[in-house]
Amino acid sequence: MKSRILIKNICVVNESKKIISDVLIEDKLIADIGQLTPEEGDVVIDGTNKFLLPGVIDGQVHFREPGLTHKGTIYSESRAAIAGGVTSYIDMPNTVPNVLTMEILEEKNAIASTQSFGNYSFFLGVNAENIDYVLQTDTSSLLGVSDDGLYFTKKGNLLADNPEIMEKLFSNCKSLVAIHAEKEEIIEFNERTHFEKYGENVPIKCHPIIRSERACLEATEIAIDIAKKHNTRLHILHLTTEAETVLFDNDKSLNEKRITTEVSVQNLWFSDKDYEKLGTRIKWNPAIKSESDKIGLLSALLDNRIDIITTDHAPHSLNEKNQTYFKAMSGAPMVQHSLNIMLELHNQGKIPIEIVVEKMCHNPARLYNIAQRGFIRKGYYADMVIVDLDSPWTVSAENIMYKCGWSPLEGTTFSASVTHTFVNGRLCFKEGVICDLPFGMPLQKELSK
Repeated sequence: MKSRILIKNICVVNESKKIISDVLIEDKLIADIGQLTPEEGDVVIDGTNKFLLPGVIDGQVHFREPGLTHKGTIYSESRAAIAGGVTSYIDMPNTVPNVLTMEILEEKNAIASTQSFGNYSFFLGVNAENIDYVLQTDTSSLLGVSDDGLYFTKKGNLLADNPEIMEKLFSNCKSLVAIHAEKEEIIEFNERTHFEKYGENVPIKCHPIIRSERACLEATEIAIDIAKKHNTRLHILHLTTEAETVLFDNDKSLNEKRITTEVSVQNLWFSDKDYEKLGTRIKWNPAIKSESDKIGLLSALLDNRIDIITTDHAPHSLNEKNQTYFKAMSGAPMVQHSLNIMLELHNQGKIPIEIVVEKMCHNPARLYNIAQRGFIRKGYYADMVIVDLDSPWTVSAENIMYKCGWSPLEGTTFSASVTHTFVNGRLCFKEGVICDLPFGMPLQKELSK
């Protein structure tokens, strides 16, 4: 007998509409949507006064396994993700070893097949050292290749700082290329200047000056110019400046775009005003920048110059964060709280909930050509989230699920909460409790795209 879950009388937010309806889950799939009558044996969930969203697809996370498991694991971070309504994710290549071969990538897939609560995919890493390997490899089944995070291993690994390497990759690569756009030359000059003035004790407020608007803007401009030259499918990761947003188009649908970008939730929530209170806990690369940048990024998100919302989830231990400027690790855990941030901005009147769903659920599926996910449609996998927009709670050590045990959002009160998360038709999170064992599936590409 098939397992059936019937969600009754809920406001379904999907494909730019809000409709009060029922949704039936049978085994892994959405079986029906409409006014439905329970059958004997159905598990019935009353959705009155709540909202049903597609599961969030986070297009950029660093779950740290293998090699950096004191910070996080696929098990721990995917578990935290589903507690926040994130049902699928794409993990970056800067684990140890770096994911520079298909063999290492398959090793990560093997770990996720038994350890991941959410659905998963992994970028193949690309840098100057393995570019010939990448170009000789059939990457057609991958969601993309990326250089993100590889600069931590060795200077010179950022593609955006190597036009010759970008020319070679962009002119030959058949996959989507997702890059970290900062110019290391500019950053290194700023680092030397600040070290000469402050030594190791550079004030954290200088971080957006060191990893400056200019470093981001010049890198993004060069990458876009080369991508246009070769008609490359280019995705710029974690945009942080208003100045960069003017480089992206909003005059065509996402499916027609060859060059796309994203914003991470922290850049819509924090600004340079927060360094004084939070210090290195909000040290990211690229840096959190000005209040005007924060406002400009939200504006670009609303007018479709920015296509998706991600987290760049990157946990570190507090010991690794509580260091002097140059020693403090960059990155912070966010995946459990990304949907809450966006629902809070919705409750503040800054963004319609339909656009939250578009940018966190629909568009990641479109951008990465992910099959049967990202929408509430009959026959799609039942990755869904129930949220209560009037259910305040406060982030605290007691409810943080990251392995690192902390969040830059501790003490923040959100007015909305995730109450239920379904992954592949199974209720895996309910009112603060993880309800099942890992059962995520690999994300598959649409074959026709």
